[in-house]
Amino acid sequence: MVSVMDLPEEEFIFPGTRACAGCGMALIYRIALKALGPKTIITVPASCLTVLHGMQGFCSTKISVYHTPFATTGASASGILASLEDKGLADEITVLAFAGDGGTTDIGIQALSGAAERETNFIYACYDNEAYMNTGVQRSGSTPLGVQTTTTPEGKLGHKKNMPKILEAHGIPYVATGNAAYPLDLFEKFKKAKDIKGSKYIHILSPCPPGWGYEPKDTILIGRLANETGFWPLYEVVNGLFELSKSSKRYLDSSKRKPISEYLKVQKRFKSIDEKTVKIYETYISNMWKEIQKRLKTT
Repeated sequence: MVSVMDLPEEEFIFPGTRACAGCGMALIYRIALKALGPKTIITVPASCLTVLHGMQGFCSTKISVYHTPFATTGASASGILASLEDKGLADEITVLAFAGDGGTTDIGIQALSGAAERETNFIYACYDNEAYMNTGVQRSGSTPLGVQTTTTPEGKLGHKKNMPKILEAHGIPYVATGNAAYPLDLFEKFKKAKDIKGSKYIHILSPCPPGWGYEPKDTILIGRLANETGFWPLYEVVNGLFELSKSSKRYLDSSKRKPISEYLKVQKRFKSIDEKTVKIYETYISNMWKEIQKRLKTT
């Protein structure tokens, strides 16, 4: 089990980035780079992470970053890996694709699916802030039910896309979920993914103060509520075997989960939902955990 003492002291992101105060993605990125180390090449599409890296001609990381068009992250990762293989460096350097939910669940899904189908030896991490935040908070395929965005002013219809399941259906060796509020769990999952051959996918909840409507100081609180209410279970699927992460195991007992209303009421993006929608959420979470229980029994 990873402890704080296991985290490397070296930082791979310089201070003074252009990320928003309280940005969940910035925390995720920091932990991921600590886990993977300096022998990493990163490819990033248009996203909030592009903003964090800085203006043209500058980059806020010590690690090489390739900025690519919105739709091509999986393809660019494949190209980087092919170049490393040609130079005999593929076993020494980790290729990391790091994209938001818009560039993963929507615009980038074709390139990601193709890379996974080709069994590209890379890690693809999606930091999921559940909308297109960098361009003005438009809904994405990962936006949850009832959320107000600039393109769903009365609340989004329908639940978010289950991207981890889609990647699991590709038969890749490693799929995991993460949460910015659980950095040690994240560190451990990136370390594990680094040592597995083939395509690895980590889908990480990334609370966003301006897009979700809460105070920057509450990012960890919001992230933990997502787990504690059962809305965002933490798990791994290793070679088809499903396992709940330690932080989520206790929530197999529904009596230990906090009411989903506690998570919804502290975010302005959910301000238009009514009791009927809350009930839909309760059913959604209950059904999700029933499926998790079934999967645990069969593995």
